[in-house]
Amino acid sequence: MSFLTRRRLIAVAGSVGISTVAGCIGDSGSASGSNPDDGTDTAVDTDRDGQTGPPTADRRLPEDYTIEELNDNARSGGPPPDGIPSIDDPNFLPADESPRNLVDESPVFGVEINGNARAYPQYVLVWHEIVNDVVGGEPVAVTYCPLTGTAQGFYRGETTFGVSGQLINTNLVMFDRATDSYWPQILARGITAPHEGEYLDEFHVIWTTWKRWRTAHPDTQVLSEDTGFARNYGSDPYGDYLPPSGYYSNENTLFPPLQTNDRFPLKQVVIGTRSEDGAMAITKEQLRKDTVIGGSINGVAYDSVYEPELDTGYVYRNPDSLDVVTDGNRYTVGGEPYDPDDLPLERQIAFDAMWLAWYGYYPSTVVLE
Repeated sequence: MSFLTRRRLIAVAGSVGISTVAGCIGDSGSASGSNPDDGTDTAVDTDRDGQTGPPTADRRLPEDYTIEELNDNARSGGPPPDGIPSIDDPNFLPADESPRNLVDESPVFGVEINGNARAYPQYVLVWHEIVNDVVGGEPVAVTYCPLTGTAQGFYRGETTFGVSGQLINTNLVMFDRATDSYWPQILARGITAPHEGEYLDEFHVIWTTWKRWRTAHPDTQVLSEDTGFARNYGSDPYGDYLPPSGYYSNENTLFPPLQTNDRFPLKQVVIGTRSEDGAMAITKEQLRKDTVIGGSINGVAYDSVYEPELDTGYVYRNPDSLDVVTDGNRYTVGGEPYDPDDLPLERQIAFDAMWLAWYGYYPSTVVLE
């Protein structure tokens, strides 16, 4: 394994020019409290100067590092705060008027809240990493870290989130603009005052393709390329997902993970979840094959189920160890049929991540096979 300098990123990204790469990881160049899946309680805090920070959740998640250790391992990714500009005034198109560069197999991040569906193309978010939006009446932030392959959603209340320019475990560190608290994306945990040690309120984001998402949600809206910033949308400064190339296709990392483990390739996609019981991961490849995989975290049963329509997985806490069986499309629990996203169990926040990032933050993780 080798760690890349920003100069060497050019070689990793293939034929993309240096000015294009700098636009993603450097310059900002402008051209012009709800209910989380895991049922946790939320609170909204009023912070300095009367500004309202993001909703926080009463959660107990695994903490493999102290806050001091996390801050000691923070490093600059190059740009200053807001050097990678979030999209704070997003524009959307209906599914039948999709953006110019969006094709059927383009990766998108799908969100559905209160009956409203939105799709956020990966090739747009790779340049911005955060979209501050309102979906189904809920102010939210949809976030993406290209270096760890993680797309996650957070309720934001009255504030907005920005890209801090810092990285921990090669992962995006966000900040909220009301309080200046810093939040590593994967951990969803505040590491600076006034929200040090608190957890953000999350919602589910699905990594899928444009064709799959619009088929499942024909009324969806999709994020436009009209962002107010001059970017080469349709290209990716790190490489390509289809077929995998550049950063996404090799074992090189731009920054060192906190810890590594050779059980899987560094950029193997796993579906990860974390709860009061601990952290768990399962490879997406294995879940596609087996469709249902069960196991336990510290003695508590969990089941992961595959959703073929969106090529995604859902993770359920199953403390009563109920049998989950499938015919490949629908699942049966206690003799009753259910859709994969609606089992009568405790659904957890789960998301795709590169193994290097998941294990780096959660070396105590349990791997289900």
